[in-house]
Amino acid sequence: MCKKLILASQSPRRKQLLEESGLDFGICSEKVEEVYRKELGKEKAIEQIAYDKADAVFRKYPEAIVLGADTMVCFQEHRLGKPKDEEEARSMLHMLSGQTHEVITGVALLSKEKQIVFHATSEVTFYELSEQMIDDYIKSEEWKDKAGAYGIQGLGKLFVRSIHGDYFNIVGLPIAKVYREIRNMQNST
Repeated sequence: MCKKLILASQSPRRKQLLEESGLDFGICSEKVEEVYRKELGKEKAIEQIAYDKADAVFRKYPEAIVLGADTMVCFQEHRLGKPKDEEEARSMLHMLSGQTHEVITGVALLSKEKQIVFHATSEVTFYELSEQMIDDYIKSEEWKDKAGAYGIQGLGKLFVRSIHGDYFNIVGLPIAKVYREIRNMQNST
């Protein structure tokens, strides 16, 4: 019998990716303060946030496999999380316009037998964005609850000149690797 999988996230995008993969899972998320620890470096800091999210749920369900994840957009020295308002979203889109940025997703899979923590990085290059494009996107409100103020799976796809790396990582979960790790964990118990 496979261990129950629990997604420690309320992200509709992560939920959809897991559903589409055919994995059976439940959802439970705990409120976790997302503290970005600069001293760890960006990849390890994002992994730590994913671990903290998974660990908060794992403490309640120690017999399960718990999946935590966190996605961040990084441009030069800037870490772009979810914008707090329209002004911040607009500023982020201006910053990314015509530029290449990284999308890093930290992933943590926790069970009694094993802990797997890793990250995936994808590079996204935007076209130059006109004021009208940015205004229209802001009005769509799609930027809300999106790292870097855009969703590649929605209207944000109109900004993208090129991608290097895993598209689904940009959506919020490198699902092919996550799927394999989960299946390995379920089959080894």
